[in-house]
Amino acid sequence: MNRPAAPMDPEREAAHLDCIHCGICLPACPTYQHLGLEPDSPRGRIYLIGAMKEGRVNPAGAPFIRHMQLCLECRACETACPSGVRFSAMMDEARVEIRKHRNAAGLFLRRIVFRGILPRRRILHACFRLLRLYQRCGMRRLVRASGILRLLPRGLARMEALLPEVPEAAHLAVPAAAQEGVRGRVSLFRGCIMPELFGPVHEATLRVLNRNGIAVEFPEKQTCCGALHLHDGDRESARQLARRNIAAFEKNGSDAVIVNAAGCGAMLREYDALLADDSAFASRARNFSLRVRDIAEYLDGIGIDPNMRRLQGRVTYDDACHLLHGQGIRDAPRRLLAAIPGLEVVELREADRCCGSAGIYNITQPKMADRILDDKIAGIIRTGASIVASGNPGCLLQIQAGLRAKNLATRVMHPIELLDLAYGDEP
Repeated sequence: MNRPAAPMDPEREAAHLDCIHCGICLPACPTYQHLGLEPDSPRGRIYLIGAMKEGRVNPAGAPFIRHMQLCLECRACETACPSGVRFSAMMDEARVEIRKHRNAAGLFLRRIVFRGILPRRRILHACFRLLRLYQRCGMRRLVRASGILRLLPRGLARMEALLPEVPEAAHLAVPAAAQEGVRGRVSLFRGCIMPELFGPVHEATLRVLNRNGIAVEFPEKQTCCGALHLHDGDRESARQLARRNIAAFEKNGSDAVIVNAAGCGAMLREYDALLADDSAFASRARNFSLRVRDIAEYLDGIGIDPNMRRLQGRVTYDDACHLLHGQGIRDAPRRLLAAIPGLEVVELREADRCCGSAGIYNITQPKMADRILDDKIAGIIRTGASIVASGNPGCLLQIQAGLRAKNLATRVMHPIELLDLAYGDEP
């Protein structure tokens, strides 16, 4: 007996029909490469989504959920696709349906994290200060030595293992570039996790922009980008956060909204699609999305000050999926790294492959995430690089964890941090 078709966004109702099932995407898909199963390939998932829309597959069924949740949404299939299929949009729709069938406990935990913590800056900051205390007071060593982590839910234990040293709070009150000779004015998107775990990246971004004559503003009422919410199926929360960010950034007259986290940048650039049916925000969302620029893209576009000191070392660059596949930015970060005197830049084989981070994928799907990460670490080792550069916080955390697990001393840095070092005086 056929099941009733799941209600979907009318504008995306026939999106699965765009796929011609040619299979060109298969070599680009990490899960298909590891498992070799058609339902764990892009075209297989598209077929399942189409069947769900037609009422032939139950979105609450375990097989459907397993194949959908195993997707990283790395979007490599979109880069490979000759038909321009927007696979990620279909996957987001499928996860909206899956979310409707989650149990109460799962929804409650997600509401706490996604609605109660991530968008609330003060609460999030307090949580990370507690984590910093946990690391600094010796409790972490005690917890790890005691084996207590084995008794915790798998997700919590995984999060603890991935957590790097929590730095001091970012200091972003640095004066903007001087009024005379300013080349441009931009607004910096802070994000939610970036200021807490990657505050030094924000500080480096500010210094490099100022060094290149760019005045920087920090709209106070900005919030989380909503990417994790959308990819978890909570479309309405993502739309609410999008409206808040648009309102926060449209009040200033800056030339661009600068983002140094690839996942956030891809999300911000797609606010126009997210709010396309919102009569009050559709036009505002289009204008906002057009202003969003990744930091590497922006600096590469304006031309940077070439007066830098030499840096000694070999660096390899790993493409963050949502920078390469989500925003189409490949060459700009490489050109910036190549502009640093003395730095040897070596190409990473399969740099365009996902590292296994994918938002919270490395927490929810740890076994597959580890298999994908092992491939990435093996490639990094082959380069002989002493530094790995990448433009997304999740990638930095994931690769750092993989290197740490193998006792490798290779450093993991954002490209903007290397530029900042080249402009600075400290060794």
